[in-house]
Amino acid sequence: MKTFQSLKEFPALVGQEVAVSDWLTITQEQVNQFAQATGDHQWIHVDVEKARAGPFGGPIAHGFLTLSLLPRFFESTMEIVESRMGVNYGLNRVRFMAPVPVGSRLRARLKLLACEPIANDGMQMSWEVTIEREGEAKPVCVAESIARRYP
Repeated sequence: MKTFQSLKEFPALVGQEVAVSDWLTITQEQVNQFAQATGDHQWIHVDVEKARAGPFGGPIAHGFLTLSLLPRFFESTMEIVESRMGVNYGLNRVRFMAPVPVGSRLRARLKLLACEPIANDGMQMSWEVTIEREGEAKPVCVAESIARRYP
């Protein structure tokens, strides 16, 4: 985990890969819980037997489950000592480029695209988040995440 003292350090990092997360294994339990929470019970996610005969050879994670891991990737890769709060401000672009079979290990690469001061001494940061699947060259998801942080 990288530790930053304050938000003032981030403008100098624009254009750079700031952090890479540890690997995270996607389980069928996570997929099932996500289906419960969202109501998305499509068989390619939750019917293990049917999914084995399907196009991916087994169940795959929901694309939005993969996307919902962004906060976890951020929290596990960096700490900003003098920041009391961060809020998700939205997404500019999201692409799901490859499936995530259950049992896959994922990690995220976090590249800072922009960093601008906002009200209340905050900072709005745009991040390119590239989520990789272990052993695969093609990312499973690339998203531009916008976050606001406050001291």
